Amino acid sequence: MQLEARAHVPALTGVLSVVSLALVFGAVGGVLPTESLPRSEPLLALVPHLNAVISAAAIVAILSGWRWIRRGDVTRHRAAMLAAFGLFVAFLVLYLYRVSIEGATDFPGPEGVYTYVYLPLLAVHVTLAIVCIPLLYYVLLLAATRPWRELGATRHPTVGRVAAGLWLVSFSLGIVVYLLLYVVY
Repeated sequence: MQLEARAHVPALTGVLSVVSLALVFGAVGGVLPTESLPRSEPLLALVPHLNAVISAAAIVAILSGWRWIRRGDVTRHRAAMLAAFGLFVAFLVLYLYRVSIEGATDFPGPEGVYTYVYLPLLAVHVTLAIVCIPLLYYVLLLAATRPWRELGATRHPTVGRVAAGLWLVSFSLGIVVYLLLYVVY
């Protein structure tokens, strides 16, 4: 199985990316069936706050993974990046649950802030999150299908640096969006 996957990392990346993005766009677009989802008002109210904490923890995990790989500690790097990916999945599941049931959150602040601050921040955050999905799958699949000693000869280090940088910006902007929606206004 690993040898088959190893030979098809780009194709697997594409399939996983399309499925993931279809779920996200389906949830945001309101086309996913939500009748079978349990509706928990306390959880729905808690999701934005949980996701802000998850985002902050993911930032710490990504920075830690970056630091550990620069020090040559592959084991800690792998653990940190898998933790960051697990946090991303948790964030996404909670976000999709909430947006599927309640829809997108309306911005409660002034029109000028909405137009010139919030929307541009949100657009960059969402765009980077979308761009990161295939990059993350690609580096994870490379790492999962090869011994760590071979990864340096693949695009894993290069794509990983780009993915980690974009991921950090996306998570950081997500926290700013949260602050604008739930703290400032």
